[in-house]
Amino acid sequence: MKPFIKVMKALSDPSRVKIVKALQHRSLCVCELKEALGLAQSTVSKHLKVLEEAELVSFEKDGLWVNFQLNSRPENTYAVAMLEQVSDWLEADEDIREMLDRLPDIDREFITRG
Repeated sequence: MKPFIKVMKALSDPSRVKIVKALQHRSLCVCELKEALGLAQSTVSKHLKVLEEAELVSFEKDGLWVNFQLNSRPENTYAVAMLEQVSDWLEADEDIREMLDRLPDIDREFITRG
């Protein structure tokens, strides 16, 4: 039952659901997610850790960047099932739409120049 509860808890927070929805569209670094969500970088990092532990997201390093994406090979069957379901859910939700509309304008190079 623990793997199931881990996935359900990970998806019980609106910010984590938004992260999953954003990562459906492209891989993102923490700074890009911070901009998309309007949260502190430390908060985004904590959310990503919960999603990673539930096997919903994974990351890969690219030089100085750490890129997060949806986990394409979770061993947790509940993570597999929920990623499939969430991909079809909430596309019309106003908060999700607003966040997704901001994504094309978010550029890590511009963010980190500051």
